[in-house]
Amino acid sequence: MKYFEKIFENNKEWVRQKLSLTPDYFEKLAQGQHPEYLYIGCSDSRVTAEDLMGVQPGEVFIHRNIANLVVSTDNNLNAVVQYAVEHLKVKHIIVCGHYECGGIKAAMNPSDMGQLNSWLQTLRDVYRLHREELDALTETQQRFDRLVELNVLEQCLNIIKIDHVQRSWYKTQFPTINGWVFDVRTGKLVDLGLDMEKEFQSIRSIYDLKPLDKK
Repeated sequence: MKYFEKIFENNKEWVRQKLSLTPDYFEKLAQGQHPEYLYIGCSDSRVTAEDLMGVQPGEVFIHRNIANLVVSTDNNLNAVVQYAVEHLKVKHIIVCGHYECGGIKAAMNPSDMGQLNSWLQTLRDVYRLHREELDALTETQQRFDRLVELNVLEQCLNIIKIDHVQRSWYKTQFPTINGWVFDVRTGKLVDLGLDMEKEFQSIRSIYDLKPLDKK
């Protein structure tokens, strides 16, 4: 337990601070969650969603994995998205990558990484799809940063392909899909300004689960 003493002391101080500001804070917290955002980010220990967004517990539903991937066969991810969209009725889905991502760096420098190989294959597919643009960048850091951004775009597109998301779109026009990058070098969030409606139109004939003649 001695290794965790500091953590439990921190917890006690956190509780004290919350109650000093809002005496019924935990009573309200126990009543349920009503987040408007689903945040899909990287598991990197430097990238904590609530801190970088400046939000409180209960305001963001969060899923994290290596390199913020949206993989169609990932039951964990799909369960999170379905729950967020169908039950929590989130208004916005955010895919947030970050510069200096270890997963991205590994994808750029292929090697046999055992169990990680199948996971990193998705990232290497992103590189393959955008290889012409990436290989045209002469500086390694530029290529690294750009692959981070392109990966966010591709994962946003993967969100669009999910049936739960499409059903909600046609019923409510929500959730919106947003692509961000956290710059660990400056602490700033960068909105990539993706036009996901336009992006969806470009792939609609392939991935739309509701035929055009039935709209």
